Amino acid sequence: MMNRLRDWHLPLLLASALTGCSHLGYYAQAISGHIEVMRAATPISDLIGDPAGDPQLRQQLAEVQAIRDFASRELGLPDNDSYRAYANLGRPYVVWNVFAAPEFSLRARRWCLLVVGCVSYRGYYDRQDAEQLATELRQQGYETFVGGVPAYSTLGYFDDPVLNTFLRFGPLEVARTVFHELAHQVVFVQGDTQFNESFATAVENEGLRRWLARHATPEQRAAFAVQLARRAAFMALLRDYGKRFEALYESPRSISEQRAAKAGLLATLRRDYAGLKVAWGGYAGYDALFGDGLNNATFASLSLYSELVPAFEGLLARQNHDLPQFYRQVASLAALGDEERQDRLNELLATSGEPRQDAGDVAVGATADSLRLADRACPGCPQ
Repeated sequence: MMNRLRDWHLPLLLASALTGCSHLGYYAQAISGHIEVMRAATPISDLIGDPAGDPQLRQQLAEVQAIRDFASRELGLPDNDSYRAYANLGRPYVVWNVFAAPEFSLRARRWCLLVVGCVSYRGYYDRQDAEQLATELRQQGYETFVGGVPAYSTLGYFDDPVLNTFLRFGPLEVARTVFHELAHQVVFVQGDTQFNESFATAVENEGLRRWLARHATPEQRAAFAVQLARRAAFMALLRDYGKRFEALYESPRSISEQRAAKAGLLATLRRDYAGLKVAWGGYAGYDALFGDGLNNATFASLSLYSELVPAFEGLLARQNHDLPQFYRQVASLAALGDEERQDRLNELLATSGEPRQDAGDVAVGATADSLRLADRACPGCPQ
């Protein structure tokens, strides 16, 4: 049933966790945390049809239902029971992701996990557990960043529910999230976070354009275009400084000289970001990412998040924005070996006019969501 675990998957997941990895405590919290999420889910149709239910929630869920139907009908995304149930977890985020990077590198530490392969973060359902790992990593000499995540995908293994953690931000954020997470069910490459997230972001962007074309005024669509332009400028700033940090860390300078130069770069990055804010008329959506805790872990998790999006959007344009055909082309890319796939993506980037920066694996999840949540401040957009 829609609001229950697919019971035949659970024993396989448990067996894989217990026999395939020594980190039993980590997998135990992952399994129990996800079971808690699934048990909290109730079919949206039941909640909408309950006359004694909260009228505001019923209205929100009716909008969710329309978005979910749009995703399959208009975007060719899977027509299954994902995002057809709702769970209120009673907390602002579903998980907290931990990122770590050395003092003089933007290459995030990687962990190898079941199903998804090797990724550059580790997720916990309890924030205290995440903070504890961050503390241990700092004691080992890493810089760390802990970020809350409002949604994640189980890649179709379970019927992922709509959560209060992203419903609270309104229909536009629900649409972003549903389109993005369902895209992971279409194509997913183990261990290639950059490929997976950039593809899902391209689908998210195309879906939002189509959704807004149907449900927003010209003024609201213009505001969304401003949103995308801000993100592009922000990511260009991070790409530029990523090159500067990499050059510094690869230089033959002494540790003390590198520390001093690093502090100077962080200061000028904050200054240039302040200049962007002026150009944006004071928009401060990214301020939380530039606080006192700005470090290599934060930067690594942000710097390349959108790097491959132009390649995927260029490929979509070549298919005349035919999404099913686009998905087939992306699946063909996913089937290639790692090197051949990277070469093909480099070619697509070159034709898109966006130069590629190769500065290591991109860590996503918490900070990817931070970017999306920062962008959600769309004046006049449906909320």
